Amino acid sequence: MGYAIAEAALEAEHEVTLISGPVNLETPRGAKLFCVSTSDEMFNAVHQHADNCDVCILCAAVADYKPAKISQVKIKKRVGNVSLELTPTRDILDSLGRRQNRKFLLVGFAAETNDVEENAAQKLRAKNCDIIVANDARVGMESDENEVGILFRDGAIRKISRAPKKILARELVKIFSKFATKRFDKKNEAITERN
Repeated sequence: MGYAIAEAALEAEHEVTLISGPVNLETPRGAKLFCVSTSDEMFNAVHQHADNCDVCILCAAVADYKPAKISQVKIKKRVGNVSLELTPTRDILDSLGRRQNRKFLLVGFAAETNDVEENAAQKLRAKNCDIIVANDARVGMESDENEVGILFRDGAIRKISRAPKKILARELVKIFSKFATKRFDKKNEAITERN
């Protein structure tokens, strides 16, 4: 979905910085690509580039946990069970939402398996996002199609019916652009009124 959104944003003549983990997808022509391999690299890359963006779209979360220790050698097969200690990864969306005086629009995604709208609304508030795009993980994963609900901070909800991800991406880019334009216009009005 991230690559589809990047492509749609480029089609709409936006500049795109794409931060990506390992994938077998072609980079959209014109995107500035930054490749990462670990959750820590993703965290650092996103924070390095966020302030240069008008809209930050985080549509694929890294794993919630990572191994506490990394073995430099192969772990040999043994008889019986093996336990791995896991430690939480840093929450990139949450860390961006907590930034003071952020200037960018923050868009998160919520892939849920139950109570999709309720869980997405809770995530919107908890992570201090401007918009959350919610989908049923059982519908959109490993498929070229998806359907989504877009939840806004003011409580408004907009739904996009099942469609190919490229079409969804175009609609999402239009929605994000319109929302960002309104938001920046309001800020400029407030600055003008104070001056």
